[in-house]
Amino acid sequence: MVTAADRETNDDPYASPSTWREWTRFVDTEPPCLPGTGPWSAEERLDYHSRFVILSTPTMAKVSLTLRRLMILNRRHNGTARRGLLISGPPTTGKTTTLQQLGRSFHLADRARRGAPDDHMPVVFLSVPPAATAKMLVSELARFLDLPITTSMNQAHITDIVCATLNELGTRLVLIDDVHLLNTRTRNGAETSDQMKHLSERIPATFVYAGVALDSSPLLTGVRGAQIAGRFKTVRNPPLGHGSPAQRASWEGLIQGMDEALRLDAHRTGGLARHAPYLHLRTGGRIGSLSALVREAAIAAILDGSEKITKALLDDIELDELAEHAPRPARRRR
Repeated sequence: MVTAADRETNDDPYASPSTWREWTRFVDTEPPCLPGTGPWSAEERLDYHSRFVILSTPTMAKVSLTLRRLMILNRRHNGTARRGLLISGPPTTGKTTTLQQLGRSFHLADRARRGAPDDHMPVVFLSVPPAATAKMLVSELARFLDLPITTSMNQAHITDIVCATLNELGTRLVLIDDVHLLNTRTRNGAETSDQMKHLSERIPATFVYAGVALDSSPLLTGVRGAQIAGRFKTVRNPPLGHGSPAQRASWEGLIQGMDEALRLDAHRTGGLARHAPYLHLRTGGRIGSLSALVREAAIAAILDGSEKITKALLDDIELDELAEHAPRPARRRR
């Protein structure tokens, strides 16, 4: 792995990681917290709520357990027999967050086991570029690793360098986000899909793909799609339900976790949790929409001086278009 200090990198610890240094910073960044026991300034609390906490969902737990089993299953398998995982769901349901938190947990566990050697990179995280070609994809991996590639290098040469480096670094988990951007009905998309398969056969790692509605995407259609479908299992990440007692308990537990994490001067424990049914109705159970609504409400409460989240305040905040215009279940008449 090349550690050229003069290469471009993002110093924001909360930015989506695209290089190994950004990924390592993401892994090392502690969950959001306020210093000491308070009192905290308005600016400190605004910064805190702009990121807020990441709470575990039932899908996160399911994906984590499934991935652990697959990684054990893959220990002694050759390249053509290794199994992978697909995380599929609608937009704003937390797929990228799930992917990154899985990688972070595995990286920290691996570091604890090995004693954090500098020459080891257990996890690689990559987002599929728009209109990706096979060469673009492997070049993104090279950029993640900070490898000194040039535009004159062909795809095969870059692939050889990337695979050799990942094998040397002991990479065991490769996370690829936004795979729904691959249209395997086009030549570029088909070749990029082939490149991903080729990488999975040359790198002794478990591959996890995440994307929107992968069940119905071109990625799983045709001969190429059959190959992926034959080696990957799918964990679906739908919006959280609110119909059964178990679903309501899970949703209310999530809201309660957010309630306890709020740092508003006039907030009383349970003040947000009592709006759990309303919050589900507003967001449709989408984690991304819920997080945005609660964080913006907390910020608004600090800025207007009320220091508490009320239903009127929540009503006044507009959500993303998907959540605002999603169909709502009919209300029962008394």
